[in-house]
Amino acid sequence: MAETKEKTPRQRMPEQDPKVRIKNFNEVPQGFDEATARLEAGRCLQCKKPSCVTGCPVEIDIPGFVGKVAEGDLAGAARILKQKTALPAVCGRVCPQELQCEAQCLLNKKKEEPVGVGYLERFVSDWARAHAGDVVPELPAKTGKRVAVVGSGPSGLTVAGDLILKGHDVTVFEAFHKGGGVLVYGIPEFRLPKAIVQNEIDNLSALGVEFRYNVVVGKTLTVDEILGPEGFDAVFIGVGAGLPSFLGIPGENLIGIYSANEYLTRSNLMKAYRFPEYDTPLVRGRNVAVFGAGNVAMDSARTALRMGAEKVRIVYRRSRVEMPARAEEIHHGEEEGIEFHLLTMPLEFLGDENGRVRGMVCAKCELGEPDESGRCRPEQIGGSDFTLECDLAVIAVGAGANPVLTKATPGLKLNRRGYIVADPATGKTMMPRVWAGGDIVTGSATVILAMGAGRQAANSIHDYLTWGW
Repeated sequence: MAETKEKTPRQRMPEQDPKVRIKNFNEVPQGFDEATARLEAGRCLQCKKPSCVTGCPVEIDIPGFVGKVAEGDLAGAARILKQKTALPAVCGRVCPQELQCEAQCLLNKKKEEPVGVGYLERFVSDWARAHAGDVVPELPAKTGKRVAVVGSGPSGLTVAGDLILKGHDVTVFEAFHKGGGVLVYGIPEFRLPKAIVQNEIDNLSALGVEFRYNVVVGKTLTVDEILGPEGFDAVFIGVGAGLPSFLGIPGENLIGIYSANEYLTRSNLMKAYRFPEYDTPLVRGRNVAVFGAGNVAMDSARTALRMGAEKVRIVYRRSRVEMPARAEEIHHGEEEGIEFHLLTMPLEFLGDENGRVRGMVCAKCELGEPDESGRCRPEQIGGSDFTLECDLAVIAVGAGANPVLTKATPGLKLNRRGYIVADPATGKTMMPRVWAGGDIVTGSATVILAMGAGRQAANSIHDYLTWGW
């Protein structure tokens, strides 16, 4: 049996044609049908000591749910997923499985491609969404304890999902008018449809999680008020890292230069692409430059294409090897016609007589010794300056900690970069009854790592509410 499994090739996900998809915001991968999913699931070796589980930040029973798919028990597979993750449809789409669970798959050692764990997680969660009545977790008796979750991004939703299933009352405070955080406002619809996120939120609401929108904790309400007059027993802070970072070069204040945070939020929140006949606050560039090479940069570049850009460039100071974006996202960008200007350093933006960006002066780079991040430092090559034209630029070089909440919460301890100091194993902060996790603690990271932090914090909060420690 094992020999047969090893010889089955990894199944490929059908996708929209690149020439078609750059003109719409529909999801690029189209998903497995049941026959393909079962064939892929049948490749799993069902290891006695599954290393794939150790590679998953939320410790999903991967062989368990994959085995159920192979058997055709999709409801059973969905129940196994729901035991460990409140966001399986999200994880199946945006988590870097190639660096985590799939990287640990035993098939890699056998020189086979790993099992498509992400593809199967997506398939099962999509099936469960269409058969919601078949997958309803049982709720324990109420404990009478109340937990406030600040922020409805991946870490906050994970905490809410975990603690509602432990019998605690959970209220999520969200600054925007809809939940999801970065999942809704930061990730484009072609990679993560908004309906998918809303469904996950609706599932939590059905379990009893309360969502309070348009509440900016730190302005309209403070953490001290949540723990005091509001009567909550514990607070989890998962507000992400939404303060934009910039290049710090001349001309960066020209019209037509956006932070990636603003660019993606505007395109997602205002749905500019749905109403092309109307003017929107989002400029549509014809010749777009995106600085950075992470997933956010790729999202920005691919969004620009769909907004009608004729040419889109990724400008990155290091080589392809150092590009932090997922391989799949880079591949999709290349298929769609994005140009990659690697080992290229921006020096100055150039403006026209109206104060709008018209281009940038760049220089070629070579890689030197590693810097504090462990990556080779880009060093400018003298005399290599050149000019690239652009009428819109997006800066996607990371984000920092937004100080709105932290400035209004003096009991929190912050590090030198403004992030909340919290125990990495439990999420406990220096402020009594307050936990934190995700990007507001670690800086910008992945959805699944934020969920892992939420899982650890939820366990710690439950221990505190149950036993007082």
